[in-house]
Amino acid sequence: MELTIYLAGQIHDDWRNEIRKKAEREKLSIHFVGPQENHALSDDIGEKILGEQPNKTYRDDAASSINNFRTRVLLQKSDAVIAYFGESYKQWNTAMDAGAAIQAGKPLILVRPESLVHPLKELSNQADVTVETLDQALEVLTYLYE
Repeated sequence: MELTIYLAGQIHDDWRNEIRKKAEREKLSIHFVGPQENHALSDDIGEKILGEQPNKTYRDDAASSINNFRTRVLLQKSDAVIAYFGESYKQWNTAMDAGAAIQAGKPLILVRPESLVHPLKELSNQADVTVETLDQALEVLTYLYE
């Protein structure tokens, strides 16, 4: 069985590669998808497709509509979602993606450190599983193959 897992979360560090490598070491048949990880391309995609915008607000709006389209398509095609909340970045997109997964009825694994228990309590309550580490999230996926 091959699963498609959407990896929701910030794109500023290497957490996705970490989970991909661990899944590969465990020989799990998982195809990972997620938001555009090239930050510059993510910011520039609106103007790349639609042309130069009159100001930063329109530039951001054009990019976000295309990024939202990408997220919606890939999230809808996924079997489950891992939403990763770390401590280093503001993570509005992660919260939005986790909410979209819940709304779409996608199984959701929420990863959040102990320091974010309180601010994420409602979201955690809606997730199928809440864990504190990426290793724990991968163990949940591994359990599907046992």
